[in-house]
Amino acid sequence: MPADRPGLRMATSADLTAVGDALGLPPAALAPALVEPAARALVGSEGQVVLLRRQWAHDSDAEAVVVRRRGVPLDHPDVLAVAVGWGCTRVRHLASDRWVAVPGPSGGAPLPVRFLHFAALAATRVETLAAVARLEGETHPEAVDALAQAAAVPVLHRLGVPVLSEGAGDQPPVGDGPWIALDPLGGTRSAAMGLPPWAFSAALVQGGRPVAGLVADLSSGRRWTAVRSLGAWRDGMPVRPRTDAAVPGAVRVTGCTAVDLCLVADGAVAAGRDVDRTGRHVRDVAGGLAVLMAAGGTALTPDGGPLELRPGAVVRFVAAADETAARELIAR
Repeated sequence: MPADRPGLRMATSADLTAVGDALGLPPAALAPALVEPAARALVGSEGQVVLLRRQWAHDSDAEAVVVRRRGVPLDHPDVLAVAVGWGCTRVRHLASDRWVAVPGPSGGAPLPVRFLHFAALAATRVETLAAVARLEGETHPEAVDALAQAAAVPVLHRLGVPVLSEGAGDQPPVGDGPWIALDPLGGTRSAAMGLPPWAFSAALVQGGRPVAGLVADLSSGRRWTAVRSLGAWRDGMPVRPRTDAAVPGAVRVTGCTAVDLCLVADGAVAAGRDVDRTGRHVRDVAGGLAVLMAAGGTALTPDGGPLELRPGAVVRFVAAADETAARELIAR
């Protein structure tokens, strides 16, 4: 990062008074930036402050709007990083209407980093599609699924690795080469009825393990991202599973398995399981498993073995904060 652009961090409740003073706003007006997925306040160690909001532009792209700022340029790397995570194509200043394009990842960037960039854009494309379909009264799940596929797959193809999904015709990778497990719109029937959650889910898989993942709950705006060995995040904040919660009664089923797994990853619930049914296609669970495992959680097969993600596989699993809790679930 350039020397004249020191790093920014996400504001916390302890920062609200100082941020409000810097931007001329009452602290209460900044509270949404701490809890809403589509709002963000960033602060620097030298008094820099920027208040961001995600919104739609006239061309149906998402943009990160700089509502107010002090000492933060539009193209600050940390502002651009927020825009990337939101699947935005530009950063725009509300007062002046000036804007900068969000650059794509460099060809030398690690594969997981490039994957997350394109996955975030693909999720936004599907988000737009799903909203338009509902407005136009399109409720047939197969039709909506096909539209979601058409919106997401071309974006992910920019990564140059096979995309495997219900409607994508890519050939499986040779050996343990990387591939993308995609479910562009999990919970299609729920989306058609307006019953949350419904979600975009994608994972970069290599050697049977998820290397990176993104799950976007399109009904609420929450986004979980993960990179193996680096960690997992929900809306930019690190997440970890709950290790202090009893397993009994903690299993939740929302109707969208990818979101269920993310709720285990971020500690909203203690555990999840799918061993009593016929299983889930790998595309339905890969994104959520990527988040869970990167957050430090565990997923096991019904016989207690490690999960392997293979093209076309059907997965049955238990998911929990750690191996002990997972084995307790298996024993029940």
